Amino acid sequence: MKSYWAIVATISILVGCQSPDAQTPQTAETTPGAALGIRATADEEISPDLSRVPEDLKKVFDHIDANIDQHVGNLQRWVQQPSISNSGEGIPESAQMVQGFFEQLGCQESRVYDVPMTEWGQPGNPVVYAKCDEGAEKTLLIYWMYDTMPVTQPDAWVSPPFEARLQEYPPFKKVLIGRGATNSKGPQMVQWNAFMAVREAIGTLPVNLVIVAEGDEERMSIGLRQFVRENPELFDDVDAMYRFGGQGRSGGGGISGGSEGCVYIELTTSGERWGRGPLASNIHGAHKRSTDAPAWRHIKMLSTLVSEDGNTVLVDGFYDDALPLTAKELARLEKSAANIDMKIAAENVGVARFIEDDPLEHLKRARYGISLNLDGIWGGNMYPAGAGAILPNKITSKHNFRYVPNMDGLEMTKKVRAHLDKHGYEDVEMTVIGDVPWSKMSYDNDAAKALMTTYDIFGIPYGEPPDEKSILGPYWPAYLFVNDAVSPISIPIVGGAAGHGGGAHAANEFWVIEGAGKVYGMAGAEKSVATFLWAYSGKLGELKPAMTGN
Repeated sequence: MKSYWAIVATISILVGCQSPDAQTPQTAETTPGAALGIRATADEEISPDLSRVPEDLKKVFDHIDANIDQHVGNLQRWVQQPSISNSGEGIPESAQMVQGFFEQLGCQESRVYDVPMTEWGQPGNPVVYAKCDEGAEKTLLIYWMYDTMPVTQPDAWVSPPFEARLQEYPPFKKVLIGRGATNSKGPQMVQWNAFMAVREAIGTLPVNLVIVAEGDEERMSIGLRQFVRENPELFDDVDAMYRFGGQGRSGGGGISGGSEGCVYIELTTSGERWGRGPLASNIHGAHKRSTDAPAWRHIKMLSTLVSEDGNTVLVDGFYDDALPLTAKELARLEKSAANIDMKIAAENVGVARFIEDDPLEHLKRARYGISLNLDGIWGGNMYPAGAGAILPNKITSKHNFRYVPNMDGLEMTKKVRAHLDKHGYEDVEMTVIGDVPWSKMSYDNDAAKALMTTYDIFGIPYGEPPDEKSILGPYWPAYLFVNDAVSPISIPIVGGAAGHGGGAHAANEFWVIEGAGKVYGMAGAEKSVATFLWAYSGKLGELKPAMTGN
């Protein structure tokens, strides 16, 4: 679904990228259960400015270094637990596991909430909620997702996707390979390990925590949407949200907050609804000589939706209501485009090339583009080898639309429905899977300033957020926590930390364990999370000043 680290990698190119993410990991070095021997600072060429770190926080840093093997083992065990929301594999067990994390952290409350049914006609996966009252002045909301994508190409993995093997991935001596490693168990375990290190090193967290973990992010957050709307009082005391995050491959730090819009639909063509071709089931493929094929009708239908190259949507009114870029947004993109190497940018994402060769036009599409994607299509003979003549009675395709302010995802689905009817495809069934509206937010708040202060201490370059409400980041359910027009909650949000991963939704998904160059490893990432807590709580003194604009 979302491709957070792909976007972060693109953004990181803005500060200069030295080498691509799209490589093949090298021969396996370490398997779970072995003595890990993790190097806390490894081959990193940067380090935090300890002159700005108080003694109690240094104790936390030392505790992280001394226990980094155990911390990596924690991540291995979590990745070894499948949690695939689209199939349900491991979801109940994962919810219980996450509840156990929060109980171990010492939260006074830790509960698993069932979501029996949602407005989209499907049951939601459990939401885990926890509250840690430290008697502190400020309270942070920590957002997690414990679900992951399925493994659709197992043969493309260099090690089993739920083994959580450690191996070399140049220039990194150790990364962890596994489904969910970067999206999003790696950066979330960085947070949990950091919270535990604070607890174990000095006894008390500097802020109160409210934690919510959903199991439906890869299903449009349908369960979390229901949970937030039914339990808004659980978030009454929250001052701001701190999301997981990380560095790009070049070492640049991401600052995320708002969200683009995303709506998902399925389109199904069947012989039964069409009144032609096979009705109740697939039939022998030899009958194609005398029988109509719903599959070919579906392909012809899909071809009416987009231009010949697939990059322009032909649905009437599809692009209506989209706000143009502001002058400041365009100026930021122009500044960023000057630093992009398009070849390396493509390699980082794992594509041959982008639609646009011009860096500025590419950034406009990558950051503010509107799209209709074909995410998958199935029906009939789905075996990868051999023969077996089949004439399918039904074929289904899955699509997501990415959209921007002030567009409305559900209105866009109505336009697609009208387009299908206009072109004679009234029989094609359309099912809306879910919608996540866009959300803009301001970054002139203490949470964003605390993150920038943390990046300054750790020597991580970053682009300052604009001094106007904007979207920094791709799809995630930000609207549930920042958009008071559609949600009972509206709080400041910021996401980011040290550390790096890649391959979200792809084979050989990874999280960096031992850092190199300008990228921190897992120990450095955990230290950055602890530093953020100190900064936000006021224990580091004056924060980064407010943004000055662009």
